[in-house]
Amino acid sequence: MARERTLDSVVAHLSADLRPVRRLPAPPVRAAAWIGLMAAMAAALSVFCDLPALRDRLAAAPDMWLAVAGSTATAMLAALAAFELSVPGRSPRWALLPMPTLILWAWASGLGCLRTWGAPSPSALGPVGEAGHCLTHILMMSVPLMTVMMVMVRRACPLRPNITALVSGLAVAAASATLLNFDHPYDASATDLLAHLVAVLLVIIANQLFAWRSTAPVR
Repeated sequence: MARERTLDSVVAHLSADLRPVRRLPAPPVRAAAWIGLMAAMAAALSVFCDLPALRDRLAAAPDMWLAVAGSTATAMLAALAAFELSVPGRSPRWALLPMPTLILWAWASGLGCLRTWGAPSPSALGPVGEAGHCLTHILMMSVPLMTVMMVMVRRACPLRPNITALVSGLAVAAASATLLNFDHPYDASATDLLAHLVAVLLVIIANQLFAWRSTAPVR
């Protein structure tokens, strides 16, 4: 009996300062909130964009709008997969959710590259300048998206931080590639496609480097 009273007092002492944990919204709700940020950024960029010219450019060839559709769908599905993976006990197979749209995005981008192969660059910047513009803008637009994603995922304390960071990075990179269309009025070229790939890898690596923060306790 004395031992039981001692155990009860220890438990009472340890739990005296505990506060109720606020339940996080469901992963689809959190994914919708992050996608809402992406939509808000698109709305802000559209103010400074020639929307009719953008519409005509995307309608000029199937690979143009398919690439945008693929990157947009990849961003949305990867965001949902990342928030699902951040919940303990969820299957790692969630990481496969954005794979079909990722394949579509890569395939359509490759078609655009082949379509413009050997054609003179329509930009005064030249192909290297276009690639630099593409890389810089993807990285710049990734900063707010990645920051918000990291904060939201961190609160869930994922048990698989590496795969969660990988999928989160894919969501951020795909969203940034979609937003780039508002400020990148050029067809895909080999250097442009390479810049996309480099930017995607850099964003994913950055998420991986900061993955340990996802498991840090929130105070």
